[in-house]
Amino acid sequence: MKYLKTIIIAAFVLTPFIVERYAVKTYSAAENFADHGNFSPRNQSEIRNPKSEIAYRWNLPPGFPVPIVPADNPMSDAKVELGRHLFYDKRLSLNEKTSCGTCHLQERAFTEDKKTSVGTFGAVHPRNSMTLTNVAYNAAFNWANPAVVLPERHAMLPIFGESPIVEMGMTGKEALLVERLKAEPRYAGLFADAYPDDADPLTLNHVMQSIACFVRSLISGNSPYDRYRQQKKSDAISESAKRGEKLFFSERMECFDCHAGFNLSGTVNFTGKALENAQYENNGIYNIDGRGAFPPDNTGLFEVTHKPEDMGRFKVPTLRNVELTAPYMHDGSIATLDEVIEHYKAGGRTIREGPFAGVGSKSPLKSDFVRGFYLTAQEKQDLVEFLKSLTDRDFTTDPKFSNPWETK
Repeated sequence: MKYLKTIIIAAFVLTPFIVERYAVKTYSAAENFADHGNFSPRNQSEIRNPKSEIAYRWNLPPGFPVPIVPADNPMSDAKVELGRHLFYDKRLSLNEKTSCGTCHLQERAFTEDKKTSVGTFGAVHPRNSMTLTNVAYNAAFNWANPAVVLPERHAMLPIFGESPIVEMGMTGKEALLVERLKAEPRYAGLFADAYPDDADPLTLNHVMQSIACFVRSLISGNSPYDRYRQQKKSDAISESAKRGEKLFFSERMECFDCHAGFNLSGTVNFTGKALENAQYENNGIYNIDGRGAFPPDNTGLFEVTHKPEDMGRFKVPTLRNVELTAPYMHDGSIATLDEVIEHYKAGGRTIREGPFAGVGSKSPLKSDFVRGFYLTAQEKQDLVEFLKSLTDRDFTTDPKFSNPWETK
């Protein structure tokens, strides 16, 4: 551990991390280029569609690898633009009041300011809306469902799913959805451009594929911290943020054990070397019965595996744009970054009364990484400043990610 923090800071510049549950594997620059090729956008930025010969240019930030794209849904500018229209189209919900963009707001790094989301008929979702920042690299989607590994499938769940709540309410209304889209004049040209080799391009499959392409295009990598580390601009972040960076990567705090690599997240997938298993951790946010229990119907990976040791394990999210994604945790139960730091400082959250009362720091199921640490008031402020330096304002204001249906 003596030199690990230095290695990890260097790795932010040179190579992604591959993070498994209780291990961090790093790759040297030589291994990186030998195994994965040069990650420069100039060298690996196009994936070609053999059917229509449409090239897509990723324009990836420095240090970012090329995302994995399924062979049956290659990227194209036309698909991304079609997907943008569909992402923000409220006609994809039964009462035409909810779109994907309703719970994933660009100005909030594609999250929302609610603790948990609300479905089109008012049902309250048990989970907080996750950021879509850099989901092209996700090993899995959702807070605790390792079966959803592609955005093509993920796009279907809010539109047609009924569990845990009805989000957009289109189950059994597939024909109505297609009918609505065919009635919109813009879509004839958008679908034809996106799928030029198809005689009848407006299909549900193409709807999901196009939304997936748009979501894959949501790449964020131009924060002040990126400019500081990647572009070597020493004045890109404050002295306070620089001190916070040292704390973040310190052995005392060990934030980097879970939030690592170019995406400051858990496991990532990318072209050349993919890790299929996402990273899930129990961070001691609940300990209801003294044995690690979480609130009923929101127990994380346990809901899928039914393994006792998976109680309370949720996916490790990226910290990119974390300043904008409050409230925090899988259930939105922590309101501010200050409170998040206090939670980890204590080694878990203590809830003193109510149905969820318990001492999280004493949970037997809590991750070994959540041990607690000492932090002065100034150090806490420095850490917050570092986390704020991960905010990419270009990402949250870029017109190519914005709502095309809004009247300017």
